[in-house]
Amino acid sequence: MPLEYIPENLDFEVGFEPTKVDDKKYVINTNTGDYIGIVGNGFTCASHGDFFRNVMDTTTETLSEYDMEGAIVNWRSAHKDGWAMMDMTLPNVTAKIATDKHETTLMKRIIALHGVNGTCSNTTIFGAIDFFCLNGQITGDHNKVMRKNTSNFSLDRFITELHRSQQDFTAQAEQLQRWANTSLVHVDVKALLDKLMKSEVKADKMFSLYNQETQVRGRNLFALYSAFTNYASYADERNGFNLRRTGKDTQAISMFQRELDVAKWVDMPEFKTLALPA
Repeated sequence: MPLEYIPENLDFEVGFEPTKVDDKKYVINTNTGDYIGIVGNGFTCASHGDFFRNVMDTTTETLSEYDMEGAIVNWRSAHKDGWAMMDMTLPNVTAKIATDKHETTLMKRIIALHGVNGTCSNTTIFGAIDFFCLNGQITGDHNKVMRKNTSNFSLDRFITELHRSQQDFTAQAEQLQRWANTSLVHVDVKALLDKLMKSEVKADKMFSLYNQETQVRGRNLFALYSAFTNYASYADERNGFNLRRTGKDTQAISMFQRELDVAKWVDMPEFKTLALPA
């Protein structure tokens, strides 16, 4: 399957029709005729196809044929395909992270998020996948480019900014290695989690996950981060962070929100001040 492939259900042009409310309009999938949202009159957007093809071209243009070999692209969608996410991993672009107990290999990850129905901003995030546990990793809010679909949104300007902002995977790996070198033996991790989570129940569950991670990775900041990414990667009995089954198509959105939670936590001063300096 070519990398530029967009799932057929997502490759549609977007149309608009007025509503009975003066400042609102319907969003329409022109392939099916389905109404997929209501937005303000100032809302503009690219189609999923145009957005994702441009993102893929831009984020991979500096990669070699070997880097791209075996690339894995997964797609998720919700809200009648008005919300869509591309999650690409590159098994040949790797880095090793070593603690005093364990060594793991990371592979590069690129996530693109797009909405044509007002449910999300245009977003591209650079991260990694841990081969050992297959947890997805986003290392902070600085690793993303985000723009809303306002009346002055321009796909060309977004792609230009994305080109300037591509994160160096090696630099990300170096940051994670510093976390692996940062001991938490003398840190009250439970108190730290209480501050980060602002929820005693969530902090208790995360502390349990951290203790599981320490059995493999040791008591360090990377083990704590791995507990965070476990929370963002699974929603079942494996970590206790189950999702309620509502019967709606929102699980993909909920799981992506967990990844943004992780990015927020590792950008908080309580976490960042623990890490060894570069």
